[in-house]
Amino acid sequence: MKFGYFNIIAFSFVLFAATSCKKELAKTNINPNTAQTAQPDYLLTAASKITADAYWGADNNFNSSLLIVQHWAKIQYTEPDRYIFSNSSFISLWNTLYSQSLTDLNTIIAQAYAQGNSNYKGVALVLRSWVFQLLTDQYGDIPYKQAGAIDEHLTPVYDAQKDVYFGLLDDLKSAQAALDPAGKPIAGDVIYGGKIDLWKKFANSLRLRIALRIADREPEKSKQVLADITAEGGTYISDNTEIAQLLYYDSPNQNPVSAWFDTRDDYRISKSMTDKLFQLNDPRLPVYASKTQTPTPTNYVGIPNGLTTGDANNLGFAKTSRPGAYFTAPHAPAVIISYAEVLFDRAEAAARGFTSENAADLYAQAIQASLRQYGIADNDINNYLTQPSVAFNAANYKQSIGDQKWIALFGNGLEAFAEWRRLDYPQLAPAVAGVLNGQIPVRFIYPGTEQSLNKENYKTAVSNQGVDVLTTKLWFDVN
Repeated sequence: MKFGYFNIIAFSFVLFAATSCKKELAKTNINPNTAQTAQPDYLLTAASKITADAYWGADNNFNSSLLIVQHWAKIQYTEPDRYIFSNSSFISLWNTLYSQSLTDLNTIIAQAYAQGNSNYKGVALVLRSWVFQLLTDQYGDIPYKQAGAIDEHLTPVYDAQKDVYFGLLDDLKSAQAALDPAGKPIAGDVIYGGKIDLWKKFANSLRLRIALRIADREPEKSKQVLADITAEGGTYISDNTEIAQLLYYDSPNQNPVSAWFDTRDDYRISKSMTDKLFQLNDPRLPVYASKTQTPTPTNYVGIPNGLTTGDANNLGFAKTSRPGAYFTAPHAPAVIISYAEVLFDRAEAAARGFTSENAADLYAQAIQASLRQYGIADNDINNYLTQPSVAFNAANYKQSIGDQKWIALFGNGLEAFAEWRRLDYPQLAPAVAGVLNGQIPVRFIYPGTEQSLNKENYKTAVSNQGVDVLTTKLWFDVN
């Protein structure tokens, strides 16, 4: 999928028609002083940055998933906040991850074999698994087994979502075996700086995430995955210093949110989020939201999701809160998986009976980790945890974990969107002026290019999964 399908066909025809004379002529145009094959360190840096930008940027994060899951809202150009999307709205995630991220990561894996460096293979497998997880979480059935092999599969078939998740669990287990802290070093690692022990923790944390993604459908498989990790002696991300994230720098390598707010001002924090934070006396409120420019009684004012542009404008730009400065700063990180998320996942696994750990203790630790991630003082953390409204409810662990995880994942739209669909908490009201008859989107629709360039496989996927609309539930989304 590195190129559009028509470009590939045209390119292949030219190659077929070329004469040996032309091939020899092409050789004379090769610069002997430049590398003809990209090195794995450069590819690793590129794949990490490209994926993080797509994952944390406008199209897939704050102009879609962050709106749907009601972390942010729009104060102008409100169509996406009303669920007005087309089959070109979600093309960025698909095209970027398939044509760039996966291409680079597959090349690293191939080069790792040639260089005898299994750590490059392990790291690339971890990142590739995360990329495929992002794709299947949003679209459902996707090309997986045949993806990236354009020489053999110009129009790849779609794999069922269950098969994708199962395949990723196998890939991550292979990555775990390939990663060796005592092995050859790697370069170009902008996530963990070449620390292979942390990549092993990252791999296991992704295994845990995916095991819970399928838990309502395949509980025995989920339980077995966690048992395998324990049997391997594996560990998870275990501190805020081990968060898997990409740290940004100054322009032009700044955080995509920062780049957006340098020139535009069309997003505010959602009223759903501010209402919840006020209700819980949550000390993250001044981190997540900026004070209104014009003084207001509460200092922090969110706006309802899905207003018409006119109604949203009438609330006043200076009387409503932008997302907090932490998230709009140039160096703000793109968080792939946090320590808090891992603890919430472990709490849920315990609540489901998959492990013998203490669910309530892990839930409390998860909240502490999230608060500490944003520099909240210990005294404020202790006061927060003593509130009855924050206490763990073992009788409805999905509500306790779902509500708090939704808060902890603020700014991480794609993951928050997936977890909200899976846990069904918090219970969100549809957009005020939404166009889906009182429903909230539960998936991304396939890019329109798939209907023309991979028509038969697209049609088969839709036949298996359901109509290609925003309201068709995916396999993992049971309730």
